[in-house]
Amino acid sequence: MKKMMKVLALALALVMTVSLLAACGGKKDDTSKEVTIGMTLFEPMNYYDENGKLVGFETEFATAVFERLGMTPKFQEIKWDSKVMELNSQNIDCLWNGMTSTDKLKETLTLSIPYVQNYQVIVIRSENAGKYKSTADLAGAKIDAEAGSAGEKAVKDDENLSKATYTSVPMQTEALKEVKAGAADACVLDFVLANSMVGQGDYADLTVIPDLRLSVEEYAVGFRKGDELAEKVNGAIVELYKDGTLMKLAEKYGLADQLIEQK
Repeated sequence: MKKMMKVLALALALVMTVSLLAACGGKKDDTSKEVTIGMTLFEPMNYYDENGKLVGFETEFATAVFERLGMTPKFQEIKWDSKVMELNSQNIDCLWNGMTSTDKLKETLTLSIPYVQNYQVIVIRSENAGKYKSTADLAGAKIDAEAGSAGEKAVKDDENLSKATYTSVPMQTEALKEVKAGAADACVLDFVLANSMVGQGDYADLTVIPDLRLSVEEYAVGFRKGDELAEKVNGAIVELYKDGTLMKLAEKYGLADQLIEQK
């Protein structure tokens, strides 16, 4: 009987040891999980190259951050005007796509430290460069912007643009297509996108109205309110800035002048 009790005690001790090891292992696995990133196709941030590979500043930036944290990023396209709902529904784990930091978003989400400065510009057909030189010239025009974007807010906030006939579109690139096709007279979008696409390739016949900035803003990563992952990402962003990785990525995608110093 005593021998049986000793065997049972040893067995119980073994089970407890295995359980403790499993628990420790579980904690370790928390930092090696897959992280789903909500984004839209937005050159030079996230876009597909000629080989169908997802590339871009945000793509490489996010990958570098999560690799440093021992996590694997998975990029998932979403509707940008539904971004907060997608995040809070846990369909995604963060928003990383040239997202403008606003007071409204700060009330709803936990935002990372800002890393790139941006502003909104107006794109028109080059043939109309003499016609549209200011927002006042566009008061009676047809204007497009991405739904739920900083561009849409800029249209609504501007005294002249708010009088125009406004149409929201799913993506900023759709707004460019509308202007090119003549369905819209102008569109409002991020400088970083306009800088990489307007005046070249398919959009060689489009131009940005010079010396006209509708708003100056900063990009940040969005997380669910109180998510501890935000602080870990902040730490990795600072490390990548200090070791030069972030600057190299910014230079690669033409964003060196917009990169925000991290101390």
